[in-house]
Amino acid sequence: MARVTIIGAGFAALTAARMLRKRDPDLDITLVAPRPEFVYLPSLIWIPSGLRQPEDLVHPLEHFFAKHRIDYHQGSATGLADGGRTLLTDTGKVENDGLVIASGGRFLKKLPGIEHAITPCEGIEAAVRIRDRLRELDGGTIAIGFAGNPKEPSAMRGGPMFEFLFGIDRQLRKEGRRDRFRLVFFTPAAKPGARLGPKAVQGLLREMARRDIDTHLGHKMKGFTERSVITEGGEFEADLILFMPGMTGNAWFDDTDLPRSPGGLLRADEFCRVPGWERVYVAGDSGSFPGPEWMPKQAHMADLQARAAAANLAAELRGAAPSERFKVELVCIVDARDSGMLVARTEKRNLVLPANPLFHLAKRAFEWWYLRQFR
Repeated sequence: MARVTIIGAGFAALTAARMLRKRDPDLDITLVAPRPEFVYLPSLIWIPSGLRQPEDLVHPLEHFFAKHRIDYHQGSATGLADGGRTLLTDTGKVENDGLVIASGGRFLKKLPGIEHAITPCEGIEAAVRIRDRLRELDGGTIAIGFAGNPKEPSAMRGGPMFEFLFGIDRQLRKEGRRDRFRLVFFTPAAKPGARLGPKAVQGLLREMARRDIDTHLGHKMKGFTERSVITEGGEFEADLILFMPGMTGNAWFDDTDLPRSPGGLLRADEFCRVPGWERVYVAGDSGSFPGPEWMPKQAHMADLQARAAAANLAAELRGAAPSERFKVELVCIVDARDSGMLVARTEKRNLVLPANPLFHLAKRAFEWWYLRQFR
């Protein structure tokens, strides 16, 4: 019986596990992660307003593991041995005949003073800090922005910052406090949201102007202080700073010979294989994949890559050659708490639909639909 090890418990890891089981009922699948739970990160944007509570985002995986007959190994990856056939963890070794690396990425926190900023997508604790700080503030300036990895522009996640921006604006208006706050959106990019397409950039900037949100665009970041954001274009005061830095690979990659991209992610080919490593695949934020410059780092893309990785690894374990390429597609709803803008992009077309309350409801419906597999 062939053995497959999957590292991670996020979108890519769980999709890979589910699709591998679907393709091979007899496969021995082991999933390695620090905790047997899935955190639905897209809903972090709703914690500051109270639309979601922290416990709403955490989903135990016992039912998922039992349903798909997956063994769980509690631990964190620390390295590889035997050409990838042995995964080293802080709780022991895990042998395999095939490996899927889906352990996510980490944020580049090299800017001076970055400890003064909250990085929302680090998880529930960060979103709760934002909620609590908003409750404490009686007025002032809230700065919200993001940057990329200078060595790998695609290693970034900017979309949620637009959602925090518009969501906080809506929340303050609903509470009757918006007039006491200045909101500033900042990013080194002159055209924020360019990955979403030209129409989306125009739509985002129009929405900021409509909501009286100031912008500080096109200036390289220099750092932060406890009360300010510093760029090459100047410094401005801020009582609360939300900042999403660029992404790089997991620290444990440094203790392996896995091939890395300029930005520190794992190199992957069009089949999600790690070049030079037999039956070792990568999906999601851990990898650097061939594709258009706008290819996103988002849950939907991670799922698509995981599907391809599972199909190709299953083929290899049967003695066949990998043949399934992942689809490159960006689909998101830029939510504003009670409305949302729909953006979809493929290599052939780019669709942008203006803010509509129905898209907010659609985002909540998708959350329910996606999470049904863990109930």
